[in-house]
Amino acid sequence: MNPSPKAEPKGSVLLVDDIPENLRLLTDILTQQGYQVRSVTSGAMALRTAVAKPPDAILLDIKMPDMDGYQVCESLKANETTRDIPVIFISALDDLLDKVEAFQVGGVDYITKPFQVEEVVARLESQLTIQRQKQQLQQEVLIRRETEEILYQSRALLSSILNSSLDGIAAMQAVRDVGGTIGDFRCLVVNPVVAKMLGKTREELIGNLALRRLVQQIDPGLFQKFVDVVETGETLESDLAYSTSEGDRWYHYIAVKLGDGFAVTVRDITSRKQIELALQAANEKLEILANLDGLTQVANRRRWDVCLEQEWRRCAREQQSLSLLLCDVDYFKRYNDAYGHQAGDDCLRQIAGAIAQAAKRPADLVARYGGEEFAVLLPNTTADGAAQIAALIQAAVRDLAIAHCQSDISDRVTLSIGLATLIPHPDGSPETLLMEADGALYRAKQQGRNQTVQAIASAVR
Repeated sequence: MNPSPKAEPKGSVLLVDDIPENLRLLTDILTQQGYQVRSVTSGAMALRTAVAKPPDAILLDIKMPDMDGYQVCESLKANETTRDIPVIFISALDDLLDKVEAFQVGGVDYITKPFQVEEVVARLESQLTIQRQKQQLQQEVLIRRETEEILYQSRALLSSILNSSLDGIAAMQAVRDVGGTIGDFRCLVVNPVVAKMLGKTREELIGNLALRRLVQQIDPGLFQKFVDVVETGETLESDLAYSTSEGDRWYHYIAVKLGDGFAVTVRDITSRKQIELALQAANEKLEILANLDGLTQVANRRRWDVCLEQEWRRCAREQQSLSLLLCDVDYFKRYNDAYGHQAGDDCLRQIAGAIAQAAKRPADLVARYGGEEFAVLLPNTTADGAAQIAALIQAAVRDLAIAHCQSDISDRVTLSIGLATLIPHPDGSPETLLMEADGALYRAKQQGRNQTVQAIASAVR
C-alpha cells in the first residue's frame, strides 16, 4: 500500500525574535496549523534568511539587540526581493506611537503580547489571503494588458469582448476639418459601462459627434488631452473626479492612440479614493493631535522643542532677533486647592486662549511648557516688541477677571512673565534663551509677581 501523500503546507513563515522561548511557542503553534516555519534570533539573520529564501510572511519582534524590528522592516521594504513580503509585528509594546511607527515603516499588522493563539493564526491567515489575492490581481493585470494589446490590434475582437468587461471601454474616431484640425470625435464603439457612467444609452452615443460636449461637462481640458493622444501617439493615463446624480465619483482612465483616433478604458475607483481620502484625513488629524496639548489646545512641549530649534537656526542664519516669554500663573497651586482641579483646568484653558489671542502673528507660537507655565516664541521680534506682546498678554489675562481668593497680590488670577531676547549665534544653543527667560521669570516672582521682567542679556532692540 502506498503511503498517503503529505499535505501541502499552508505557507512559509519566518519568525524573528531574540527570545528562544517565544520562537519555540510560535513554531509549535504554526506548525500544528500546517505552516512551514523557520526561525531566527536577530534582525541581521532575518534579512539574510529572507533574501536567500523569501517566506510568504514574517512575524517580527520589535525589541532586539542588534537592530530593532523597525530597522529590519525598513531594510526588507528597501530590498527588491523582500519588499512585498507582508510583515506582521508581534511585540509587548502597546503604545499608540509604537503601532503608528510599525505601520509607517511598512508593517501590515500589529499583534500585542501576550497574544491569543487564535488571534495570531487568524491575522496570519488574513495577511496570507490578501497576499495571494494581490498576486492573483497582479497576474490578472498582466493578462488584461495583454488582452488590451489584442483589443487595440483587432476591432472585431474588441467588439466581442466589450460587453463582458467590468471596465468601461470605448473607441473614438477623429473628425477633422478641411485644414486637418480635429474638431470632435465620433464614437465608434462603447460598452454599457461607459454608457452608464455618462448617463446615456449606447444608441445615443455610437455614431454621434458628442465627445467635446460630454467631456466639457467633466473636465474642460480633457478634450485637448485626447487630441494630443491622437496627434502625438503618447498614452494618457490619469484620474478624474465626476459629479453625478448619485454623488461624486472617481475614475482612472487610460487612452491610447488607435488609428486616427483613440481607445480608452475607464475604471471606477471611487471606493479606493474614499479610503485614501479618509486615511489622509485621519493622518492629518493624528498629526494635529500629536502637536497639541490636550487640555489647552495650544502647542505641546514636543511641538515647542521642534519649533524652538528650527527658529533658533533660522534666526542665527539670518541674524534676526528671537524673543521668548515664559508665563507662570501666580499662586496656581493655591487656586487648585481653593477651587478644585476642574476649575483649575478651566482656568488654564482660558489663560491659554488669552495668550494665543495676544500672540497671534503667523510666526508666533504659544505652547504649554509645564503644569501652569506657558511659553511664547516670537521670531524676528526685538525686546521692545516682545515687551509690547507681554503687555497685551497681561491685559488679556486681567480682562478674564478670574477670581482668586488665595492670591497674595490680587483678587484675580495674574501672570508673572520672564522675557528674553537674543540674536542667536550659529554655534549657540536655544537653551541659552530659555535660561535667560527662566531667570527673568524668577526675578518677576521675587519682585512681587503680576509683572513682566526682562532678562539683563536682552539688549537687542
